[in-house]
Amino acid sequence: MAGAGGAPAGAGARRWRAGLALALLGLGCAVGSQAAAPNAPAPRPAASPATAPVGVPAEPPALLLPVQGIKASELRDTFAERRGGDEPRGHEAIDILAPTGTPVLATDDGRIAKLFLSKPGGITVYQFDPSGKFAYYYAHLARYADGLAEGQSVKRGAVIGYVGATGNARSDAPHLHFAIFRLGPEKQWWKGEPVNPFGYLGGKKP
Repeated sequence: MAGAGGAPAGAGARRWRAGLALALLGLGCAVGSQAAAPNAPAPRPAASPATAPVGVPAEPPALLLPVQGIKASELRDTFAERRGGDEPRGHEAIDILAPTGTPVLATDDGRIAKLFLSKPGGITVYQFDPSGKFAYYYAHLARYADGLAEGQSVKRGAVIGYVGATGNARSDAPHLHFAIFRLGPEKQWWKGEPVNPFGYLGGKKP
């Protein structure tokens, strides 16, 4: 039986994801946590303050896994993997394998800061958390959820888009490229200090 968005269920789903995991070992996904904005300076990590202001979290909260039907035990930590060709760099995100069309969920309450189309990330969403301290980045979407708009408030678990393979993702390995970064004082949606999402999504090292 098919799951959400045509996803295979049960043992078939596990075999499907295992096959795609092998494909991702050679995946040329070079999307960074911060896609460059038009006419914007190249992304640079924002300085992290020694102490967070009162009422502002120093670290992200425990987050909802942003792909429907995926369990934390299925995650693989790809944050530190090297990506790219002649100028490889850190991945600074994790890739969550799922069939094309699987719903992508808001990982936390917050606000849609930017809907952006880029060559590496394809169809992307930048979401700010309620404190304005962190940004969540969702890339390679097949499409946005109907009615999604910049400035819109979203609740944790709301459907914001669907898994795809847009941008530089391989067509035979659809996945969500998910990143977190700590925003600087300017709150620039394309720029910040990368934070590994793996543990905040419940991932555990083998």
